[in-house]
Amino acid sequence: MRTTTQDLISVSEAQRRGLSQLINRAAEGKTTVVLKNSEPAAVIVGMDTADRLDRIDELADDLRLLAATIVRLATDDGRRYSLDEVEAELERS
Repeated sequence: MRTTTQDLISVSEAQRRGLSQLINRAAEGKTTVVLKNSEPAAVIVGMDTADRLDRIDELADDLRLLAATIVRLATDDGRRYSLDEVEAELERS
């Protein structure tokens, strides 16, 4: 998602253009960044971009789980503890 200065508009300019025009731009694959007090406040994107961002979030979650699994496998000594052993250890603490 490449954003240029042409894609930046103020809140008042967004209101002047109207929601319909902003949605049409998004449907054409164009991104609009809405500025509030000269700072980015919102981004209007098309569904393809929103779906892609959702998929990236899902993949990032999968990578975190995979990394945790790899660490667990690398550090697992094979020892398993019964519930009785865990209870006994907690009672000693």
